[in-house]
Amino acid sequence: MDAVTSDRTLVRIGEGPPSVDEALDAVADPAAGGTCVFIGTVRDRSNGVAAVTDLTYEAWDELAAARLGEIGDAIHERWDVCRVALLHATGRLDVGRVSVVVAVSAPHRAEAFEACRFGIEELKRDVPIWKKEALTTGEADWVMGS
Repeated sequence: MDAVTSDRTLVRIGEGPPSVDEALDAVADPAAGGTCVFIGTVRDRSNGVAAVTDLTYEAWDELAAARLGEIGDAIHERWDVCRVALLHATGRLDVGRVSVVVAVSAPHRAEAFEACRFGIEELKRDVPIWKKEALTTGEADWVMGS
């Protein structure tokens, strides 16, 4: 899916790993004294036990993009931030690949940290993105919340 942007927020859901550089470019602002970036990657374990070979992400694209936009709006309303980027992958990703990037720039570091944490927590809690974990046992399980 193409990016949904406002003058201060970038939202993207699409095939393959999201770009950390794109997120950083999107939040660059001369008024920013700090930028916080969360990068989520595919780990090799599920629940600390089962070995994972890869993940497949699926999203209800339109609703997910709208919800990410709402999270961006909430960040701007709650904190004094400059810019926000919320990017998430769909499709199959190998272990170690980037699956999600949340970036926030703000005049001060505390706001950047708090807003970035809020962004990833809300994304995981309430955005319609599912992942299927492929395990070395040959099993695969769908999990709500990226």
